[in-house]
Amino acid sequence: MSSKEEQKSLSSTNINWFPGHMAKTRRQIEEDLKIIDVVIELLDARIPNSSRNPDIKRITRNKKRIILLNKCDLANEASNNKWVNYFSKEAPTILTDSNSGKGIEKVSKEIENIMTEEIAKQAARGRINKTIRVMILGIPNVGKSSFINRISKKNSTEVGNRPGITRSKQWIRIGKNQELLDTPGVLWPKFESNEVALNLAFTGTIKDDILERTEIAYELLKVLYTKYKTNLQERYKITDEQFIEINEKMNPIYELMQLIARKRGAIVSGGNTDDEKVARIILDDFRNCKIGKISLEEPK
Repeated sequence: MSSKEEQKSLSSTNINWFPGHMAKTRRQIEEDLKIIDVVIELLDARIPNSSRNPDIKRITRNKKRIILLNKCDLANEASNNKWVNYFSKEAPTILTDSNSGKGIEKVSKEIENIMTEEIAKQAARGRINKTIRVMILGIPNVGKSSFINRISKKNSTEVGNRPGITRSKQWIRIGKNQELLDTPGVLWPKFESNEVALNLAFTGTIKDDILERTEIAYELLKVLYTKYKTNLQERYKITDEQFIEINEKMNPIYELMQLIARKRGAIVSGGNTDDEKVARIILDDFRNCKIGKISLEEPK
């Protein structure tokens, strides 16, 4: 990494990310909502705000909603609880971990709960055993496929067409009287802040080949150095003395990255550090929870 690159930051990057298929998908979602009873909004517990498509709240404003904070096992527990309290003012909110199955059973029960009044009205009109139609919405990489496999008990049974439903729609049974319509992950036309773009890059929603991996890792280290220094010390065996020495440097974050590279053997011929390799190590460690349970956002 050159001296110029050492100082380079993504904070000045204006990222636009909205392929044509996403615009088409968004239009299809708005059309499908006409036949939906409940919307499940899936967020990444580590970055609830950044992983929330601002369009979803607008297009689902007239629907019953449930918010799921998925990947809660990767996030800080205290932060998880704060986010549950925060979002519960807006809609029922559940912590879920699609890999272990945590919180999944609560989802079907909550669907039944928020539909109780509507089901009673339908029964009074003579319509018994109404099928509850559920749509799941979330951005790419938030864990929708894993969630669907869990809630459908990995069967992902397609229950076929139903009267009044567009024939091309395929539904997955998730309960005795519940059917789920999956949707592709959709981002939004332009990120409102570079912080959002960075958080999506840290978690892998924006793929590493879209932005420079070394820059993403550098920016992530900035955040971890400020909020989770102890986690960094434990993961990479960094002593207090080494941190003091790093703090005295002109660019502490770059020096920290170099130190991690040396400790992890990310060295090329001539003794120089392999910046691409150490960046991959840092990002993989964060995404796989090896640096610890980390939340990058707190409710405001």
